[in-house]
Amino acid sequence: MSRKYFGTDGIRGTVGQAPITPDFMLRLGHAVGRVLRRSAQRPTVLIGKDTRISGYMIESALEAGFASAGVNVLLTGPLPTPGVAYLTRALRQDLGVVISASHNPFADNGIKFFSAKGEKLPDAWELAVEAALEEAPQWVDSANLGRAKRLEDARGRYIEFCKNSFGSDLTLKGLKIVVDAAHGAAYHVAPDVFHELGAEVISIGCKPDGFNINAGFGATSPAALVEAVKANGAHYGVALDGDADRLQLVDAAGRLYNGDELLYVMVADRLSQGARVPGAVGTLMTNMAVELALRARDVEFVRAKVGDRYVLEELAARGWQLGGEGSGHLLALDKHTTGDGIVSALLVLQAVCRSGKSLAEQLSGVDLFPQTLINVRLQAGQDWKSSPRLAAEQAAVDAELGDRGRVLIRASGTEPLLRVMVEASDAALAQRCAQRLADAVAA
Repeated sequence: MSRKYFGTDGIRGTVGQAPITPDFMLRLGHAVGRVLRRSAQRPTVLIGKDTRISGYMIESALEAGFASAGVNVLLTGPLPTPGVAYLTRALRQDLGVVISASHNPFADNGIKFFSAKGEKLPDAWELAVEAALEEAPQWVDSANLGRAKRLEDARGRYIEFCKNSFGSDLTLKGLKIVVDAAHGAAYHVAPDVFHELGAEVISIGCKPDGFNINAGFGATSPAALVEAVKANGAHYGVALDGDADRLQLVDAAGRLYNGDELLYVMVADRLSQGARVPGAVGTLMTNMAVELALRARDVEFVRAKVGDRYVLEELAARGWQLGGEGSGHLLALDKHTTGDGIVSALLVLQAVCRSGKSLAEQLSGVDLFPQTLINVRLQAGQDWKSSPRLAAEQAAVDAELGDRGRVLIRASGTEPLLRVMVEASDAALAQRCAQRLADAVAA
C-alpha cells in the first residue's frame, strides 16, 4: 500500500511547504498519539532535534499534538538521531521522535520515529499513522492532557553511551583528531566523546546558528575536514552529517575513506580478535573490491537495496551484526540499534589502536574499483526495462566485464532519471561500458 507522507526515512520536505508545516505537525503529533494509546494508557514520547531554526516551530507543534491526545513528552533539545534512539530505549519510553532532515540544507526538515526498543518502526505502524491522519481529531479533556518536561542530562547520558562502545582497555591518547559536526546535532557531543577518551581534539563545524547546518562542513562536504587535518598536523579527521548518523573519515595524508572501506576495517578488527563474523551487508552500490576482500576472508557478503533501512532489515533477517553504505551509514547491531556516526568512528579508531596499523595499512590490498555513474534522462512513459537494445547491450557488457566488474542500472526515486553505473578493475573499461549502456538507453 502506498504512503502519502512517509518515505524511506520518515517524513521530509521543505519547511513551509506541505507537509512540513506547523498545522500538519500538530495533526501528526495527535495522530501518532492516538495510535500509541491503542496499546498504552498514558504513553510518553522522547523528542530530540538537530540545529535547524525550524526545529523550534516543529517541536512546539508536535508537543501540542501529543498533549492533545493525552501523551506525555520528554524534550532533549539538540541531540543526534542515534542519541534519541538510545535514550528512548534506555529510559523505557514508548516512542522516540527526531526532528531532522539529516544531510539536507537548513531549509528542509523532517520527522523520524523510533520504537521503544530504539529501532525503526515497521511499515504497518506508518500505515496506521497515515490512517489516523485521515480521521477527525479526538481531543482529550483537560484532566487527561499530556504533560511536557525537559530531560536536562540527555547530552551527558549519550556521551557516556558512545564512550562505552570503545574498548575499555584502549585509549585515544597520543592521537590528534579533528572533529567536524557539520554545525549539526553532535556539535556539543562529538568533541567531548573523543576528548574524554584521551584524544587531542580540534573542533570545526561546531558553531550552529540555525542556518549553517551541513553548509560547507560535515560528511557531505569533507573538503573542510581534509584541509583542517593537514593544517593542524592531525592523525585523523572525523566528519558527521547534520544528525550524526553518517560518517566520513580522513587520515593524516588527507585521504578520505568511505563507508565501504570502513565497513571492511570493522569486520577485519573483529576477525583479528578471534570473533566469528558470518557475514556483512552492503548495498547495490557497495564497491566490488570490498566484497571480494571480505569473501577472501570467508565472510559472506550480501547486497541490500540502497538505504540504511534496507541494510538493517537484511541484517535482522540473517542475525548478522555489521553492515553499511558507502555514504557512511554504518551499522554494528551489537553496539547500537541504528546507525551512529560517533560509535562507528570509535569502532574504526579502536581497530587502529588495537592493531598499531594505520587505516591505509589495514586497507592495503583493498583497492577500490573505479566506478562510472551516468544519469540518463527518461522520456515520459519510457519503458527502459523492456528495451531490447538495452538488454542486448547489457548482456554484451556483462560478458566483457566477466569477474572484473559489474553493472547496476536503476531508476531514480525522485527524478525522471535512469542511473547507469559500471564498476570495473580498469577505469577506462568502466567509462567505456557505462557510455555504451547510456547510449542504449537514450536511443
